[in-house]
Amino acid sequence: MPYQTISPATGEVVRTFPDISDAELEAAVGQAQATYETDWRHCAVADRARIVAAAAATLREHAEEYAGYLTLEMGKWIAEARAEVSLSADILDYYAARAERYLTPQPIAEAPGSIVETLPLGIILGVEPWNFPYYQLARVAGPQLMVGNVVMIKHAGNVPQSALAFARLFQTVGAPAGAYTNIFASIDQVARLIDDPRVRGVTVTGSERAGAAVAERAGRNLKKSVMELGGSDPFIVLEDAPIEPTLDNALWGRMNNTGQSCVAAKRFIVIGKERGAVFLKGLAERMNALRTGDPADPATTLGPVSSENAMNSLLRQIAAAKAAGARVVIGGGRVERPGFYVEATILADISRDNPVYTQELFGPVASFYVVDTEDEAVTLANATPFGLGGSVFTGDLDRGRRVAARIDSGMVFVNHPTWTAPALPFGGIKNSGYGRELSDLGFGEFVNRRLLSVSPVGAPPPQRRSGRLTHFHLETP
Repeated sequence: MPYQTISPATGEVVRTFPDISDAELEAAVGQAQATYETDWRHCAVADRARIVAAAAATLREHAEEYAGYLTLEMGKWIAEARAEVSLSADILDYYAARAERYLTPQPIAEAPGSIVETLPLGIILGVEPWNFPYYQLARVAGPQLMVGNVVMIKHAGNVPQSALAFARLFQTVGAPAGAYTNIFASIDQVARLIDDPRVRGVTVTGSERAGAAVAERAGRNLKKSVMELGGSDPFIVLEDAPIEPTLDNALWGRMNNTGQSCVAAKRFIVIGKERGAVFLKGLAERMNALRTGDPADPATTLGPVSSENAMNSLLRQIAAAKAAGARVVIGGGRVERPGFYVEATILADISRDNPVYTQELFGPVASFYVVDTEDEAVTLANATPFGLGGSVFTGDLDRGRRVAARIDSGMVFVNHPTWTAPALPFGGIKNSGYGRELSDLGFGEFVNRRLLSVSPVGAPPPQRRSGRLTHFHLETP
């Protein structure tokens, strides 16, 4: 696959990078394994923390340079690019500050002398997407490096300079060679890496198809995997939700990162026909007011989508939705300018047999629904193969909690669009994948929870009593 920087704002090919050769890949795996075995896993937690925290500080110190790569390569609006740099640094700092606590052995109260230790596994392979080129890497690097694993990253083909920039962070702050390795690998090479016994786990953020292929390969090799595979998050507006602040959240929830977020608010579900009409009018006005332009210009509020393929895929989905009876409220086409721009679009009157009813729309396209009751809203929210996030807007927090409890997803927010922070576990259910990233849960995905049980000197072996084995310090009344 080509690793190329193609400006989404102009369509210009800026720079091309060659795939890694098989010999180079073998050398990289060998270096990573040697670093893990002889160095990184044995480092004091404080020493690992100094390196990871220094990487975070370097990100902040050179924030404009790092943000510039995001704007150049995937068209991220400059304000959002700066925010991603800051969030990525926060994640690295979060794990640098908390790893020692997370690694503290946990005693087992019912078994005196027994503890559970948290130990590393080895090389962890990350297959990562283009939409948040640093944030996705920080979610892997922060916990895995701090637990003592080493990381190899195969990034998306359209963000090679972002991938290299993030890898330079760790070189710059003195991480040993092989602790964090970027590889411009082909699909076949990734498959061979998953087969390699030195690679002990794999994490993927991407499409269902990619996730299924990697999970199958990892399963055949008896290796742990974590999958984050997208979503079609519902945004439920109950009858008592205040309209104006809810609309402001709706705009942000759908249009952040030009709508190219797995946890974007993709399906708006409003209870009540009259309120639905008011809400639709307000959302259309806000989306129509977005200003298309160069994503490097702070005045721009609607940038391009990431690639020509992404643009064409969205336009095909819109066309298919229209052909199946959906109404285009606003937008629906390509913006007539160089680059890969799609108009801010709202689709309504979507029937159950419309293809977009169950599809993920990854870009500045919103689906809009009106229902009569709370039960209908919940049923529609759950009528998706995905289960990543969701949000409920209401004036009654207790009611919001009750409705949220009925949503089938890995994350639910009340009066806030689905979003992320270092301390919040991130992940989904159903076709959105399995496993968690971030928080202490993300720290624990690729570890050996090893039991260590110490008995007194001269302790007797277990004794058989009443047909069962017992031991003096494990007996129960």
